[in-house]
Amino acid sequence: MFSVLTLTASLFCCLPQLAQVETWPGFLGQGADDATAETVPLEWSPDSLTWTQELPGYGQSSPVIYGGQIFTTAVDGENKQDLLIFAHRLGDGKHEWTHKAASTFPERSSVYISRAAPTPLVDEQGVYAYFESGDVLALNHQGKQLWTLSLSDKYGPPTNEFGLSASPVQVGDHVIILIDDPAAAYLVAINKSDGSVAWKTDRKPRTSWTSPALMTIDGQTQVVCSSDGSVDGYDPKTGEQLWSFDQVGGNTGTTPLPAGRDRFLVAASPGRDGKNAELARKSNGVMTVKKGDDGWKPEFVWTDPSPVPSWASPIEYRGLAYWINRAGVAYCLNAETGEEVYTERLPQSAWATPVGVGDHIYVFGRDGLTTVLAAGPEFKILAENSLWPEDSPPVNNLPETEETDERRKAAAAMFSRPVVYGVAIVDGSIVLRTGSKLFCIRGEK
Repeated sequence: MFSVLTLTASLFCCLPQLAQVETWPGFLGQGADDATAETVPLEWSPDSLTWTQELPGYGQSSPVIYGGQIFTTAVDGENKQDLLIFAHRLGDGKHEWTHKAASTFPERSSVYISRAAPTPLVDEQGVYAYFESGDVLALNHQGKQLWTLSLSDKYGPPTNEFGLSASPVQVGDHVIILIDDPAAAYLVAINKSDGSVAWKTDRKPRTSWTSPALMTIDGQTQVVCSSDGSVDGYDPKTGEQLWSFDQVGGNTGTTPLPAGRDRFLVAASPGRDGKNAELARKSNGVMTVKKGDDGWKPEFVWTDPSPVPSWASPIEYRGLAYWINRAGVAYCLNAETGEEVYTERLPQSAWATPVGVGDHIYVFGRDGLTTVLAAGPEFKILAENSLWPEDSPPVNNLPETEETDERRKAAAAMFSRPVVYGVAIVDGSIVLRTGSKLFCIRGEK
């Protein structure tokens, strides 16, 4: 059987039961159904893809799946003024509908600023898409708008020069969004039924792009945020902050993920200027939170200064923790003790978070090459699978504006290449997404 980020069923025991359909309902598969490992393809090539589908505009979000539908988001226009939500059929990739809405906070489109980076959510009632403009849109599965909410109008627009990218999580009747910005930072819960705010908890202003995650800690579901200088736990029903740990630094790009009972992974990077180097070296590891008579106590079980993450979050799978750094080096550590198991270089780095499926670890390379590793203590590459020929990359819609600074122009050329941003996996299918294209690989169900 298949385990997404080793989330246990108990994590979602407080949620209403979804219909018995295949789902990958949110960022990193939080809340996803199990899939039969034997149905998930191991090998593919550009000639064996089941289908591909070009997408208008550009999006850095991951696809989500409910039943036979795939939902994706994008932005379009010189000022990202058009917010787009798409539905495609999982079976053959046929486009079913597009919903377009106007941004309430247009800003110049550039490879340097997020473009539809937050991954949407889906449940049996609808699709909930949050954009870095602060707009939240709810649609039914047929593309009819249910409600909209502008967090920028309500609480002020973001000021982060590189944009926002935190993906929301869902708990019961709430969509929960983390906005960590230098002007205003907060965690907010929105009612799925009508778009009203259920609660809002202010946070210390900061610059970060990490997403919150759901954890079960001492039998209680919590929203855990690891973001630029702290790791914090919140009650998803009320927004109350339950605990905080501030002896961390450089934790601005990855999501905390489960690593055993009452444990989760935290990852950090010193950043390009190295200003977070000292604390970042102490901020890669496994954290636990224990409840005592005097409240919650968070602490690291172990840390390791060696692994430095890319945009891909580290995962725990079958007792091992996996980090992928910016150079494409895979670090495998014992999740219980932190002991090094192996350190090996992969063909490509990854921005999408790896996924464990059966006896395999799928590492979705930034430039379209998926490396399949054997799950376990021995480093073994089982397959290397390309999405496109090296000399024929897919369509990649570029911003309409041009850079004038020579350094930014050079960097823009590098960032203009297609990037594999995210993945969704259900029985028999792997769906991957670049900025302007969807890919589906099919196994046998």
